[in-house]
Amino acid sequence: MNGVDVAWAFGRPTIGGLARAFTPHRNYGVERVPLTGGIVLAFNHFSWIDPPLFGSLCPRTIHYVAKVEAHRVPGLGQLIRAFGTISVRRGESDREAVRLMREAARAGHALGLFVEGTRQRSGVPGHAHPGAAMVALQEGVPVQAAAIHGSQTWRPGNFHPASVAWGEPMDFSGLPRNAKGYREASAEIERELRRLWEWLVLMHELGRPVDAVPPAR
Repeated sequence: MNGVDVAWAFGRPTIGGLARAFTPHRNYGVERVPLTGGIVLAFNHFSWIDPPLFGSLCPRTIHYVAKVEAHRVPGLGQLIRAFGTISVRRGESDREAVRLMREAARAGHALGLFVEGTRQRSGVPGHAHPGAAMVALQEGVPVQAAAIHGSQTWRPGNFHPASVAWGEPMDFSGLPRNAKGYREASAEIERELRRLWEWLVLMHELGRPVDAVPPAR
């Protein structure tokens, strides 16, 4: 067990436990997550509660990618690096971040990206950037989309419910490993996240049934 696994072993019941305790939640379709092998997990993003909630609800250790500004925050930076989080400079070419992301996928880890690049203030999923698709195509690993709904209205004190829906792993091996392939795969990831999120909206309207299963693609 390496240092990242140790951090997750302690962090899942503590930090993750707090996130779950203060966020009434449902975790739909998590049995679809492959327990081994390299994979890119593509998430949408509304709130700072999303990373600990996704992390606590996923059976895999997630190697997140986070903006370099978060890594520079005293205390927070050291914490997220202990959990294996990769630093990335947004809005510019970051070869070192790309190298580390590809290395994580190649090593058989679960790489977690918030594919919109930042939190969405509109309350609906946004545009998917090509990072997830690029890593998946270059390393020959699947992408699994997981949408969250409810965290856009969650605040300390109101503790609104949030739910996560896991899609099926997507294989993009038939696409070219170039900009055209990245665009096509990113568009499909964006559609899948929106489809899962819309299903979650319906589940919340129906009272968040416990035994619901996200529809297959």
